[in-house]
Amino acid sequence: MHDEVDSVPLLWAELRDVLKSLDDHVEVVFVDDGSTDGTHDAIWRVRQSDPRVRCVHLPIRRGLTGAFQAGYAVARGDIIVTLDGDLQHDPTDLPTLLAELDRADAVVGWRRNRRDTAAKRVASRIANAVRRRVLGDPFRDSACSFRAMSRQCLSALPPYDGMHRFVPVLLSMNGYKVVEVPVKHRPRRHGRSKFGIRDRAWRAFVDCLAVRWMRTRILPPVTEVE
Repeated sequence: MHDEVDSVPLLWAELRDVLKSLDDHVEVVFVDDGSTDGTHDAIWRVRQSDPRVRCVHLPIRRGLTGAFQAGYAVARGDIIVTLDGDLQHDPTDLPTLLAELDRADAVVGWRRNRRDTAAKRVASRIANAVRRRVLGDPFRDSACSFRAMSRQCLSALPPYDGMHRFVPVLLSMNGYKVVEVPVKHRPRRHGRSKFGIRDRAWRAFVDCLAVRWMRTRILPPVTEVE
């Protein structure tokens, strides 16, 4: 979360309701990515209300990949679930993602009906088309952050800025089975989007080339042990 002070209590209320249907052994890690609007204090109040909640505070903003990496570093579960803190993901889709793990190592969301601005939807379609063209992958919404994966998958996610856009591709090229399922997407209710279009298009394209290079250099897995 970055500058999402108004979203914190609403997101926790939704998560708390969903967690009632899950196993008791669950934790919720809020990552405050260098917020300056009181988000950290809002998370701390939630932390005091429920022992399942943990908080990671990044004093300097590190971006989405950096925030996810910080969460991965402290997560203790065998299954890792990620979602954005801006309320555009619907936590009620969480059981659906978890159920699909019976047939895959990772399940990624597909925001079939995007509720963003028209400009952002067009930019996303172009970005996905370019990514599929360059990488030849089948994923329709690689940048959707609503995902569930086994803990083993974390070893395939390099700690480099920008890699949050390519999680399904990175997992797939490292031998993990990845499936994509539709998830609901909601309009932003508070704050503002942290992602520009003009300032990220070229960078995302360069990152795409980097992932393509990594795929050509990946080593085959060990198949025999004596």
